[in-house]
Amino acid sequence: MADALTGKVARRLLPFLMLCYFFAYLDRVNVGFAAMTMNRDLGLSATAYGLGAGLFFLGYVAFEVPSNLILERVGARLWIARIMVTWSLVSASTAFVTGEWSFYLVRVLLGLAEAGFFPGIILYLTYWFPARQRAGIVGTFMMAVPLSAAIGSPLSGLVMSLTDGWHGLAGWQWLYLLEAAPSLLLGLATLFVLTDRPENASWLTADERADLIARMAEDHRSRPHRTAHLGGALLDPRVLGLGLVYFGLSTGLYAIGLWLPQIVSAFGFTTTATGFVTAVPYLVSAAGMLAWTRHSDRTGERTRHVAVPTVAAGFALLAASQVGTPLLTIVALSAAALGVFAALPTFWTLPTRLLTGSAAAGGIALINALGSVGGFAGPALMGWIRDATGRFDHALAAVAALLILAGLSVLRLGRDTAPDAARTTQAGEA
Repeated sequence: MADALTGKVARRLLPFLMLCYFFAYLDRVNVGFAAMTMNRDLGLSATAYGLGAGLFFLGYVAFEVPSNLILERVGARLWIARIMVTWSLVSASTAFVTGEWSFYLVRVLLGLAEAGFFPGIILYLTYWFPARQRAGIVGTFMMAVPLSAAIGSPLSGLVMSLTDGWHGLAGWQWLYLLEAAPSLLLGLATLFVLTDRPENASWLTADERADLIARMAEDHRSRPHRTAHLGGALLDPRVLGLGLVYFGLSTGLYAIGLWLPQIVSAFGFTTTATGFVTAVPYLVSAAGMLAWTRHSDRTGERTRHVAVPTVAAGFALLAASQVGTPLLTIVALSAAALGVFAALPTFWTLPTRLLTGSAAAGGIALINALGSVGGFAGPALMGWIRDATGRFDHALAAVAALLILAGLSVLRLGRDTAPDAARTTQAGEA
């Protein structure tokens, strides 16, 4: 009964949430492709581009905690719809920036508009799925990111090549306009597809609703060392430590995501070819992260499943900074992306082990906000070092060091209090 019910809930919620996150991530990082011609058209230096790309996270961090608290109060259905509609409109407006300062402004506004989407979904999943299954569930949801990049990379390259000059607009302008439209439609659909809580799920039978509510209540009661109050969560050193770990992961994620097209293009590939080559690291990551998170769920171990791939990603990025051939660079970058994406879903099981209630809403948002500073630091650091040295290798080495430090820091936060699988076996069999 439990497995069948979990499957029914997953089939109802996960495909739609993945589709939403697919376009959210695409709207966030398509600036990396646009930059191949946008920077020249607007006169942006590598430093200016890196700063602008990272400024997304200034607005994102500023509104992260309030956004998640609002979601907890008004419900995911309404608030996720609001987020998606506003970010799609702001993303589309990037097509009309005219220079450095308007680019900066739109990126900050995009961060404000999207703030709360990802941590809101992480919180939302805790309403529906018990802890022992959560790494696999979050991993399935987060597959939308590498799939977005894998599919979106060649798509973005083709859009820019085929639409350049159409109706007087450059290819990068059409890229923003066309890729924002699905987010707008999905935002409106959210009002009809999502259900706030199991208590409201008319698509479950009365017995299924009662069973799910009871299971989730038991799951919450069985979690040791959980903080329930917002103030306690915001001052919990474990929460702050997890925020710093996520800072390192985000630095690696967005340094790769926002600069990979330009790194590949620098080897002499055309815009279309760059799109297909850039897809390779993400295709590798999509398969690897799902297998890794399922292994974490089977063993119930979390900490090492975050630390090992994070450190491995750092060393892979360090290798990418040292090799000079296109093939070896793509192999090393693929390994780095695989490590980051393998670590991320399991990482998000750690704060949900510690927090519940309003503390979960605020604490998860705080961790995401602290970590998202890495989304600013990674692209900005890459751009500054690229302009200062004329090379990408030193920039990649700097990001690699942050990833290695983040992986080692996970181990310093302490081992799991007990394996999730073992702790919840009886509840799952009931």
